[in-house]
Formats: sequence, structure tokens, C-alpha cells
Amino acid sequence: MEVVVTRDEFRKATSEARAGGSRLGFVPTMGSLHEGHLSLLRAAESDCDFVAMSIFVNPIQFSSAEDLARYPSNLAQDLELARDGGVGLVFVPPVVEMYPRGEPETTVDPGPLANRLEGASRPGHFAGVATVVTKLLAICGQCRAYFGEKDFQQLAVVRNLVRDLDLDAEVVGCPTIRESDGLACSSRNRRLGPADRESATVLCRALQAGRECLKDAAWDIEQVQRAMASVVAEEPLAKLDYAMVVDPVSFEPPASRAGELRLLIAADLGGVRLIDNLGVRP
Repeated sequence: MEVVVTRDEFRKATSEARAGGSRLGFVPTMGSLHEGHLSLLRAAESDCDFVAMSIFVNPIQFSSAEDLARYPSNLAQDLELARDGGVGLVFVPPVVEMYPRGEPETTVDPGPLANRLEGASRPGHFAGVATVVTKLLAICGQCRAYFGEKDFQQLAVVRNLVRDLDLDAEVVGCPTIRESDGLACSSRNRRLGPADRESATVLCRALQAGRECLKDAAWDIEQVQRAMASVVAEEPLAKLDYAMVVDPVSFEPPASRAGELRLLIAADLGGVRLIDNLGVRP
């Protein structure tokens, strides 16, 4: 496994892999790898001849310096997991390599989708995500890029920017991976204290309640959302931000029961923001 730290090295290595006839899979991460990330690596290894991964904690997608400083990091462990996962190339740039003139003057506007839900609660977050993903995909070149459905709105933002900016990438969404008690795998889980970690399963339980309610709600979306919110309300350590039922493409209230709907939820537990979602077919 080769580890590179500059954009030129990463661009050269991915170009050489393609020149050798390899189909390239790319998994962008912020490190602190968990089973969800490893599932993306396995999907890329299954689909492609050569797997590249990036580890970069992107400062411009954080709403505060404090939140950025608290993001967990363990590079040595991440590299070991990447090696075990069959990764051939890891791009680990320092911040100054990605943003040599400081915060970039040119950023990517992710459009109206980024103003709702997570975007409304975290202003500027998706602009930071869209900017760094555009940079990474431009440097990587032609590839299949793997993202988890756990960050469902982020996945939609990435699909839109790849389509609208004609980036040479095929975006592959992969299912959410959960821990044994149902909590969606997330790097932020490591920041939960024991009591908050136990309470965090409320997000998954709320989604399941929403799914059950949808079966009997006679197409009353507000009733489904109230059912989800009521589950969270019963957990004293959790503070709900939103519990929504949306169309999975527009992220607007669904116009009909046809096709898939997406249940989305976000809550704060002990100062740690957690999100989750569930696809359902009424």
C-alpha cells in the first residue's frame, strides 16, 4: 500500500493505475475508520481492480473550530485497517496541501438542497463538503466513488455536483452499517459517554416507529413524523433537531405513496450530533 501526501503524487498514482488498465475505486473519508468505512472499501474492492482512499478532515465543513478539534483521529490505526482492507493507495494531505492559500476563495454552491435539514442546522456545511469532494474527484480523475447512505443528504449533494459539474466519476451509494444494537456506525459515536451511547439507539428506534406508523397512517405524513418525535421525547438525554419524511430525490414532502420514501432524523446526545435515516416503501 502506497501512502502519499501531495495532490501531484495522488494524481500521478491514480493516473498510472488507470494507464495500467485498472478500474479505479475511490473512497473519500475523514479517517477514524469504522465498519461503515470498511464496507465501502469492500464494495470498491469487489467492483474495481484498484482501490484508493483519502483521509482528510476537511476544516471548511465544520461549523466551529471546537467541533473540528473534537473530531476523533487515529491515523496509524486507519492505515492498518486500510492495508487490511485491500487499499492500494492512501491520500493523506495536510490542510495546507488542500488549501494552500488558506480558506479557498472559490467554493462550490451545492444549491437549494443544501439549505434544508442538515443544511439548515449547519449553515455552510454542505458548501464545505461539496468543495472538498469536487477537489478530491478532480485530483483523482475517472473513478467509481463510494459514499455511505448513512449521510443520505450528503450523498444526494454529491450526486448532484457530479452530474451538474460533469465530473468523471460514478457515485455509488452503499447501505448504512449498524452496530449490534441498531446504532448507525459513525466516527462521532466514539465521543459518546456510556449513558449517551446507550441512549443513542433512540434514533434507530424512532425510525422503526416511523416505518410502522407509515403502514397504518393512511398517508398522514405529519402523524408519522410525530410518531418518530415522540420516541425521541421519551429519551431524556436526547434533544431532537428534526424527524422528517421526504422524497429521497427532492427532499421535499412526498407527493404520493409511489416509490421509496426516506425517513430522516437528527438529535443531540451529550453535545454530539447524530443523524440516521431509513428508506421505506409504503
